Formats: sequence, structure tokens, C-alpha cells
Amino acid sequence: MTDQLDDLIATVQEQERRLVLTRFTHDDAWALGSLVVGLARERGLPVTVDVTRGAQQLFHAALEGTAAHNDVWIARKVATVRELGTSSFLAGLQARARGEVFEDAPWIDATRMAGHGGAFPITVEGAGVVGTLTVSGLPQADDHALAVEALELFRAG
Repeated sequence: MTDQLDDLIATVQEQERRLVLTRFTHDDAWALGSLVVGLARERGLPVTVDVTRGAQQLFHAALEGTAAHNDVWIARKVATVRELGTSSFLAGLQARARGEVFEDAPWIDATRMAGHGGAFPITVEGAGVVGTLTVSGLPQADDHALAVEALELFRAG
């Protein structure tokens, strides 16, 4: 189990190192969010998609099959990225590797933050983390995977 967890952590860390953009504008946020929505619709996935730059929400869409609690999950996952500068999935995985539950850490407000997959840092070359792409509605590894797939396609396009 530890080797699998270590491998998964290394994979997510590599994704975060690799998925760096040269810029991120309001129009880019719309295009990225629309790309995720398109992928989700093609696959019939019940997700809510959110894109921020700084503290500003630039894109938000809730597809059929989602509910208001997805917005709560998004807010908690985004807070994790803003606080730690890493994906919410990586934060949870690293806690698990230490034998801990992310939300049980004494410095974590579990009503405000979540170590569950789905929020990925939007990083711009030379500027660091400038925003988030967040997916909510699927199992956490799938939320994370959809965000990564979209960023890979966006970056390539």
C-alpha cells in the first residue's frame, strides 16, 4: 500500500510541476471551464466546475445531477489550494502517507478546507499559483483526473 501511495504522490507532484501555463486571463478561465464542461457532458458526468484567479471566481457551472453541496466541496478544496499551494488531492494523499487524516490536523479548519481531490492549482510561469481549477461530483481521484486532463488539453491547445 505504501509503495502505491508513494507512487501516486509522485505522480501528482509531477503533474503539478508539468502543468504550468505561460499566462492565465479571464478569457483563458472561460475557455478552460468550458473545456471541462464539454468533457463532462460528452461522458455524462454529474460535476460542478469552478475556475478562479486569485480570489475571483471567473467560471462556475453545475451540470445535471449535482447539488448545492458540490459548491461547499469546491469552496473547501479551493481553500486548501490557496493555503498550501498544492492540489487538494496531494494535500490529502500526503496526510494519508503520514498516517493522518488531513481534516484532523490541528491547524486545519475542516469546515473551511478539504484534503480531497478535485482542486488543482493554476500555475503561471514566473508568477506561481494564480488560481484554481476545481471539479466536484465524482470520486475524488476522478475529480482530480478530470481537472488534470482538462489542463493538459488546455495547455496543448
